[in-house]
Amino acid sequence: MSDTFSSTVQCLCKKITLTADAIKPHIGACHCKTCRKWGGGPFMELNCGADVEVEGAEFLQIFDSSEWAERGFCNKCGTHLFYRLKGTQEHMVPVGLFSDDSNIEFGSQVFIDEKPAYYSFADDTEKLTGEELFAKFAPPE
Repeated sequence: MSDTFSSTVQCLCKKITLTADAIKPHIGACHCKTCRKWGGGPFMELNCGADVEVEGAEFLQIFDSSEWAERGFCNKCGTHLFYRLKGTQEHMVPVGLFSDDSNIEFGSQVFIDEKPAYYSFADDTEKLTGEELFAKFAPPE
């Protein structure tokens, strides 16, 4: 499996197109309460890096969802387009937007401590609590 791949995705109404050339082929699932509230379930994403080209930016709406991240969506059709880290500008794009999912695999789950009991994934993945996640990616002091 390649370390990264390129792809272009669109929202439902096709007003916004995202293009990225350094997409990591490992799905991450976030079980935090904010992600579940945003999408009705865990947020399943691919890290597309910081260099993401946006066509149709006039239709892009940004929601400042926390101190460290913001969420982008189409203001015409409502499609969730990304979760973006403010510090690194990395774009986490919903895996459902990608038409070719043949070369990706389920890699990790975060905020496992907030996952409700009514669902679980069978895949053996890396699992981090919220505290473990923040410790892993905290900038050095």
